Amino acid sequence: MSLPRIAVDAMGGDEGVRVMIEGAALARRRHDQFKFLLVGDEPRIKAALEKHPNLRASSEILHTDDVISGEDKPSQALRRAKTTSMGRAIQAVKNGDAGAAVSAGNTGALMAIAKLTLRTMPGIDRPALAALLPTLGDNDVIMLDLGANTECDSRNLVQFAIMGSAYARVATGRKEPRVRLLNIGTEEIKGTDLLRDAAATLKGAAEDLAISFDGFTEADKMCRGDVDVVVTDGFSGNIALKAVEGTARFVGDLLRRSFASSLRSKIGFLISRPATELLKHHLDPNNHNGAVFLGLNGIVVKSHGGANAAGVANAVAVTARLLEENVTERITADLARVGGESWRMPRPQEERA
Repeated sequence: MSLPRIAVDAMGGDEGVRVMIEGAALARRRHDQFKFLLVGDEPRIKAALEKHPNLRASSEILHTDDVISGEDKPSQALRRAKTTSMGRAIQAVKNGDAGAAVSAGNTGALMAIAKLTLRTMPGIDRPALAALLPTLGDNDVIMLDLGANTECDSRNLVQFAIMGSAYARVATGRKEPRVRLLNIGTEEIKGTDLLRDAAATLKGAAEDLAISFDGFTEADKMCRGDVDVVVTDGFSGNIALKAVEGTARFVGDLLRRSFASSLRSKIGFLISRPATELLKHHLDPNNHNGAVFLGLNGIVVKSHGGANAAGVANAVAVTARLLEENVTERITADLARVGGESWRMPRPQEERA
């Protein structure tokens, strides 16, 4: 199957051009049908491509001088969107010159530019940032929102659940994803009114949405492997995500310190190395890299700024799979089945009409 090409913001991330090009080249070696629009400083991109002739043959360069830094505020980024590598990559999606965009740049700027350029899908009030987290089960769990919306109402949470379920069908292959709302307890009486309202709506619409909804989950249970989609507001989601990432780093650092504490421990490390390597692989964020903004009229994927080439390649693979499986069309179809427009907040001009 021939996929639309993927626009890559070659200037984003902590390492910029070198890692982004190396990651795209790695993705291309794994999937030879990938084609790219590399956006950024042309001389630097060409220099990086010298080491990757396979990628060079399947790519076009779109030159731009300007770059959005990690310190730029979203408002500043919006004013310069038309001249920056991030803005031009997203504009390529809108113009039909690319099927999707990948950037490792400033998250706030990426969200602002993507939302203004591509607009939200019919039936969706706000886009949400969704990512895959490792679990003890056979599949990763999808969690959203992870920071795009710090305040949400029950209608937003229902829309997030619909979008996350469509993504879960792509990522896990499960026809009826197991969906839960993140809460401080699993009992029906726990949580805020908006959480309970969202739960009631999802419970009533579960059959039409083809999901398995069983109420709430707690933060310490969301990676056990018995849930496919965890839905929350962006404020709680971002805190939960960083807690998970911090715990993973803590465990890794603690193991390294323990194995280095004595000669006996070092011998124990050598004996248990296959197990520790498996743990390292499972917890490595590069193996789960690639958060997607769901709810836009186009696919935009955020790669972690500190990702290595393997992480960038994984983000590109996530992007390609979303394109191949037409995730935006899946979301539209799911919304239509439950009258999505009735859950959508009217825009200011609609209220005045």
